[in-house]
Amino acid sequence: MQEDTFKTAIDQGIATLTLNRPERHNAFDDALIADLTTELKRLQALEEIRVVILAGEGKSFSAGADLNWMKRMAGYSREDNYRDAMALAGLMETLDGLAKPTIARVQGAAFGGGVGLVACCDIAIASDAASFCLSEVKLGLIPAAISPYVTKCMGEKQARRYFVTAERFDAEEARRIGLVHEVVAADALDTRIAELTRQMRGNGPLAMAAAKQLARDVSRGELDQTMMDDTSRRIADIRVSPEGQEGIGAFLEKRKPAWTQ
Repeated sequence: MQEDTFKTAIDQGIATLTLNRPERHNAFDDALIADLTTELKRLQALEEIRVVILAGEGKSFSAGADLNWMKRMAGYSREDNYRDAMALAGLMETLDGLAKPTIARVQGAAFGGGVGLVACCDIAIASDAASFCLSEVKLGLIPAAISPYVTKCMGEKQARRYFVTAERFDAEEARRIGLVHEVVAADALDTRIAELTRQMRGNGPLAMAAAKQLARDVSRGELDQTMMDDTSRRIADIRVSPEGQEGIGAFLEKRKPAWTQ
């Protein structure tokens, strides 16, 4: 694992995973994709981690694919390209499916696969200096591996526009189309994220994981009897769980639940 290409800091249950290639605008290659996937899985397994923040060192959040990696890809066979793309798809699915709540801290440019990382996080807070671009068609390529997540965020109509124009857009446009939740001044970015993490540290960790999975599942299904049965089962299960019982008991007894201690 090339730990110098990223760094992880953990403080009071909040893990900040920072892409650490500022000289390359935090572009990623096959090695970094593998390392980030492994690191996300490691954080997933740590019970004390309550929230994961994804950040970028330097001016850019992430410029997407690294130039040297692209040069290598030019000589790949179709099978090599398929394996390469599956690794990137695996990183996106790992981030999107992480049980811990995730926040994208977007302080600068997010291009190509960098937009995919933003789309896979539960919450995206952008600096007013941030910019975005789905630039793949400029190279005769398509944003295939990230497309399910980006399209889910911004909707098909907006995705069709930005996939084919490869135009650069600012943070306010990203907010308008649903790619990011909030835009704040650059010097307020960390303060706003700290407010959110403080809010989430007061929530039940298992309940947040279940709520996140609930949102993923109901968005992909039909509102029918099967979904009604499934969602009713989920709330029944969590009400009788130790965490659910503690949360309800704390509320009724007007005290803080044990997980906030």
